[in-house]
Amino acid sequence: MSNPLLDFSDLPRFDAIRPEHVAPALDQLLADADAALAQVTAPTFPARWVDIARVLDVATDRLGRAWGAVNHLNSVADTPELRAAYNAALPRVTDFWTRLGADERLYARYKAIDPSELNTEQRQAHRNALRNFVLGGAELVGEARDRFAAIQERLAELGQKFSENTLDATDAYSHFATEAEMAGVPEDVRQAARAAAQAEGRDAFKLTLKMPCYLPVMQFAHDGALRERLYRAYVTRASDQAQGDGMRFDNSALIREILALRHEEAQLLGYRNFGEVSVVPKMAESPQQVIAFLRELAKKARPYAQRDIDDLRAFAAKELGIADPQAWDWPYISEKLKESRYAFSEQEVKQYFTAPKVVAGLFRIIETLFEVAIRRDVAAVWNPAVEFYRIERAHPDGPDHPPQLVGQFYLDQPARAGKRGGAWMDDVRGRWLRPDTGSLQTPVAHLVCNFAAGVDGAPALLTHDDVITLFHEFGHGLHHLLTRVNERDVSGISGVEWDAVELPSQFMENFCWEWNVLRHMTAHVDTGEPLPRALFDKMVAAKNFQSGMQTLRQIEFALFDMLLHTEQQPPKDFQPLLDRVRAEVAVVQPPAFSRTAHTFSHIFAGGYAAGYYSYKWAEVLSADAYAAFEETSAEDGTPSLETGRQYRREILEAGGSRPAMESFKAFRGREPHLDALLRHQGMH
Repeated sequence: MSNPLLDFSDLPRFDAIRPEHVAPALDQLLADADAALAQVTAPTFPARWVDIARVLDVATDRLGRAWGAVNHLNSVADTPELRAAYNAALPRVTDFWTRLGADERLYARYKAIDPSELNTEQRQAHRNALRNFVLGGAELVGEARDRFAAIQERLAELGQKFSENTLDATDAYSHFATEAEMAGVPEDVRQAARAAAQAEGRDAFKLTLKMPCYLPVMQFAHDGALRERLYRAYVTRASDQAQGDGMRFDNSALIREILALRHEEAQLLGYRNFGEVSVVPKMAESPQQVIAFLRELAKKARPYAQRDIDDLRAFAAKELGIADPQAWDWPYISEKLKESRYAFSEQEVKQYFTAPKVVAGLFRIIETLFEVAIRRDVAAVWNPAVEFYRIERAHPDGPDHPPQLVGQFYLDQPARAGKRGGAWMDDVRGRWLRPDTGSLQTPVAHLVCNFAAGVDGAPALLTHDDVITLFHEFGHGLHHLLTRVNERDVSGISGVEWDAVELPSQFMENFCWEWNVLRHMTAHVDTGEPLPRALFDKMVAAKNFQSGMQTLRQIEFALFDMLLHTEQQPPKDFQPLLDRVRAEVAVVQPPAFSRTAHTFSHIFAGGYAAGYYSYKWAEVLSADAYAAFEETSAEDGTPSLETGRQYRREILEAGGSRPAMESFKAFRGREPHLDALLRHQGMH
């Protein structure tokens, strides 16, 4: 088989996929999927779940897996050639999925399935399918149907363009700093910046807007003018305020068109606005419920945030001689106050968190808590830095039998050019009792981060925030990989309500604050000594440092997103709304030139439209779920295995096979409470 995208014998052949493979593979797979669709919608084809799955789901699964591999490479190994192939294919793929989701013949076939013939998992998948058909426009006819399809295609194009502009605007900026400007910047960041400048034949320090470089400069550089320069470049990326050549990446027009199209889509489907469409498949019952939840949380957090900012102002004036702090001064003041109050810096902590040690410690807790084993495995990868692992569990018939494969995952940690920022989990394939072969397909996931790479052969050093990010993505990964559900559309993360999907990821973050866990995953980069208890105690004391401000920042994003998609009718210019939300929620106002909406990829390119609140919503669930472990742990803090089993059974293994609220109640015995979250964040 010459085209690696058409090889479904095992895992994707990432090392062999080239841009020129994309178009011919899709020609084939789209033709196969169309033929399968024609077959199952023929008048004589039986209206039975398993028969439809055997023909249609098998064909669409192949298409989804091949396109998933291309999409993944486009995110982690972007080249002009791949981007061109991806963009050429995107409208065709979007068109197929849109047609499939709105096919009234297929919808009629699904409606004709007798639910009493289905098992519990299939029934849930069937309910979701009928709902998704309605949201996909299957009940529209004539012009409305054509317009709906055209909107979907255009939205996919706009989202991709938004993402490209954000990546390109981030990659395009650099500042070559002098030795004097770099005063205060941590040594590992200096070395990396020095090496990057030397590679271009410059005797300087090359600073970029990528997080491993941008953030430490903002936190540690003594030079206020340097911080202002980088801050201005960062908050005006991809906007009408960008400087010089950066204007070509301006996302303003894209945002306006995205909002107008979403509004039109909602109205075609019979809803007043896109916010109403967004909550249909979620736990929240209405946009109003979400807005009220966010405003209530803002009210509880605001006094704490006000105290945070008053502290910063007083400290800046007294200790740093900064009488009138500007937006680019806050990270620097915060870091200095943190150092003075808690007598440690992020930089000091970082020396203890070497990436290999952290990963080993994370695996240890997963193995203990969820009774599995994680082993190195072999697979084709897209970059030498990528690692591949398998998860196994003991055979139910005892140790004489070989262990059972649960799932596998790729781990891609370092930041690099051509890789989009942030961290995410994505599925390669889901667990599925295959209807075509009768064999069980095990799940596979991507876990992607953007950590600073090690310099000069030394291991990569992670900040504690990086450690939390790693645990977070692994929470998603475990949700996908540990499922016991055999029906593809509701196994793992599939079919889980969007505002509940963050529960397992945020749940895992809590372990990053447990001494019993943390001490096993630290070793000083030079001495190998574990993290001293005294330093850990300072970190815990500092844990809720500025939690009021951080909560309000998240609420600002979430409220802006929901109001943008509900009350902004018709969608007008978005910047005044953002200013209004800030005036309502934030305790410190950014400068007038700040344009954070222009790179808000979550809602304009990432599936979180009118759904960014999910992070806060799920935090309530995850804090309450973790409280069950706090209530049952041993005196030394060791988590209860029984609670671990219960959590695994009711939350992780159940996947999307029942509503998230049912899973939560099965685990906790009641509905979620807000108290645990406020307590965890020091706001009670």
